[in-house]
Amino acid sequence: MSTPTAPPSRYSMGSTKNLVYSLLAVLGMVAVLVLLVPRVDRVGGPPQDVHGTAVEVAEQTGWPIVEPTGLPEDWTPTSVRYVRGTDGFMTWHVGYETPSGTFVAVEQTQDPSAAWVRAQTNRAPREGDLEIGGLTWGKYVRDGKVQNSLLSLPTTGSGELATLVTGTATFEEMTTYIEHLQPVE
Repeated sequence: MSTPTAPPSRYSMGSTKNLVYSLLAVLGMVAVLVLLVPRVDRVGGPPQDVHGTAVEVAEQTGWPIVEPTGLPEDWTPTSVRYVRGTDGFMTWHVGYETPSGTFVAVEQTQDPSAAWVRAQTNRAPREGDLEIGGLTWGKYVRDGKVQNSLLSLPTTGSGELATLVTGTATFEEMTTYIEHLQPVE
């Protein structure tokens, strides 16, 4: 003999009023979480020791590398490294975020190949020259990828460093950056 089952309660079948109360309770909890969880408007990396790394690389390589000095406080260092680049060229790199939120970096290597130049400029065509700080800089513009570059390229085989300033910054910001580049001491 089977035991009779109790009929389902009216409460378990739900009502519109109970559905609305449940929905309001869930939305209230979500609103509290949204208000309590902090949100950031930008993600920053760890602090960069540009000068310390520059001194270390200059001592290690004997190269007369440059670093930006005296930039206004609203220029933020984002990356500093000495790594093997295209065609195996060891490359000194120092990147900064500009006050307008764009990026600019200096890249230096000794007697670079044409492939190194193409890779660092993102295969941008050369569009003339600029005179900055007594040097002639080749101007490269890559419209599709929004990359500007300025290249000071010494005579091949001279042993001098090629200096490339590149990034999404404007040429005016790059000029400011170049004007603050100083040999590492």
